[in-house]
Amino acid sequence: MTKPIRGAEVGALAEEQVADFLTAHPDFFERHHAVLARLRLPHQQRGNAAISLVERQVLVLRDRQAVLEKKLHELIENGRANDAITDRLHRLTRRLLRARDAGGALGALETSLREDFGASRWVLLVTDQALAPLGNLQSGHVRVVPRGSPELKIFETFFESARPRSGQIRDTQRDYLFGGEGSQVGSTVLIPLGERASLGLLAIASNDTERYLPTMSTDYLVRIGEIVTEAVTARLA
Repeated sequence: MTKPIRGAEVGALAEEQVADFLTAHPDFFERHHAVLARLRLPHQQRGNAAISLVERQVLVLRDRQAVLEKKLHELIENGRANDAITDRLHRLTRRLLRARDAGGALGALETSLREDFGASRWVLLVTDQALAPLGNLQSGHVRVVPRGSPELKIFETFFESARPRSGQIRDTQRDYLFGGEGSQVGSTVLIPLGERASLGLLAIASNDTERYLPTMSTDYLVRIGEIVTEAVTARLA
């Protein structure tokens, strides 16, 4: 129960108790109009200028409304971005489904990565012999390197984590993947292929440093890896 407020006790009354009392009795100022009329609060934007409690409440409500509107705008933008990503994944899946062989699958992947995902260049780094026949397609986008090869040491932590990465990668990784064109790469995505990256990785690069940011959601990158893995392995079966 709230203790009565008496004389000297007012100065010692904790702010939390006042707040609890007013919260528990929202009609307090309805019953004490004179108190409400005497209250004056400093205006946040006008220095020492005083305003009434009601005016301050209006300002607080306006601030809350601005915050809610900002959050709503962010939710709408995120929804639009998710819809766009879903459309891109759908187009990628359709293109890969129409491919009749592994060569067609690589061609479909090339088109989708460039047109839908803004890739300037990409590489399929195959580390499992099950996909080794891809190396016979004479594609400049496929590199077959058996797992355990010393040259793959630079990707050791990536293969251990088996999680997509986006943003900047190490210079040694960039140069290994893209050779002489590596200096033009601004941002990169590394996507594991197969269970625990057992089949290798898909590297997608853009000249734009802002294209693939570290803050990107990795969920849809995981889906790209799954779709590409299924499509390529099915065409080689």
